[in-house]
Amino acid sequence: MEILTCKDLKSGYEGIPVFDHLSFTLEEGSYLCVVGENGSGKTTFLKTLLGILRPMGGTITFAPEVQGKIGYVPQQSAVQRDFPASVEEVVLSGCISRPGFRFFMRKQDHETADEKIRQMGITRLKNKSFQELSGGQQQRVLLARALCAADRLLVLDEPVTGLDPETTEQMYDMISRLHKSGMTVIMITHDIDAAERYADCILSFGKEVWFGTNSDFFGGHTA
Repeated sequence: MEILTCKDLKSGYEGIPVFDHLSFTLEEGSYLCVVGENGSGKTTFLKTLLGILRPMGGTITFAPEVQGKIGYVPQQSAVQRDFPASVEEVVLSGCISRPGFRFFMRKQDHETADEKIRQMGITRLKNKSFQELSGGQQQRVLLARALCAADRLLVLDEPVTGLDPETTEQMYDMISRLHKSGMTVIMITHDIDAAERYADCILSFGKEVWFGTNSDFFGGHTA
């Protein structure tokens, strides 16, 4: 199944395009790494993907099954790291992004949050303050939160920034396991080694925008 289709997509700011003529189709179950230097278009693509920016031209279309059900792990900021809430509250907030307006959390929402907390191995941290956690623990919490919102598609923006090597490998391993379980993954990253190890397709922003398989990109393509 085609989970995401970009057709002649153009996006940018204040009438000035950052990229143009972007066309590709992403199949369900893919692991896509978005690579490129700072300022090349990765963030613009991410904002367009998440609906923060409206395309200046062309279209970006999700399969109906994932419309409104995208799990997003943002690149952390100091404000996020100091967010004054418990682990359970942060994870539970991911249920709010699911379709269907409501004032109060349902029993099902609490059960989903508990399940994702267990899945990420952070049950013992459930009642701790988010701001007291290490960087790696916080990323697990944010990943659990994203999984509360996501059924099939997970979008991650530089998920290992600021993590030590051991924690970085643990995070990549968790993402890989989610992918192998059937989740489609889109990861914005500067880590080319990780892109080569884990991704099956690459979207590269540079002098030109390029989309293709991992083997084609690392087999000789130059961004």
